[in-house]
Amino acid sequence: MRHRSDWLVIAQFVLLALLLLPGTPTWGAAWLTVLAAAAGILGLGLAITGVATLGRDIVPWVAPKPGAPLRTRGVFRLTRNPVYLGILIGSAGWVAWRGRGELLVVWVLLAAVLIAKAHVEQRYLLDAFGDEYRAYAARTSLILWRRGIR
Repeated sequence: MRHRSDWLVIAQFVLLALLLLPGTPTWGAAWLTVLAAAAGILGLGLAITGVATLGRDIVPWVAPKPGAPLRTRGVFRLTRNPVYLGILIGSAGWVAWRGRGELLVVWVLLAAVLIAKAHVEQRYLLDAFGDEYRAYAARTSLILWRRGIR
């Protein structure tokens, strides 16, 4: 572990793995399957676009890669965390498709971890980019809501 915040990464991957637990669906409908598939495709596309934009500068840890530039174009104009947003949307589709209440609880915990991760990450980005990041944060939401630094 390089930073205490790396525990958030471990929690994220544990929660993602828990979403794969087998079980019998308790709800389901054709329209929900269509909605779930759309969310899954949208989330996957958003996350992949974020990863592709970061390229070799992608890291699983909360602290950004040393020397990596601040990304503010493309999908990063919509959200400061397109990968987290993609994971949230895609996994929400997965939970809806699987139709199980315990997976909804896991998803809520995953959302809490990713939001916490985004807040910690912005502190590292402030240290690295200062006023440039502050200006970016003022015009771009952290994940899907809340512009600025809090």
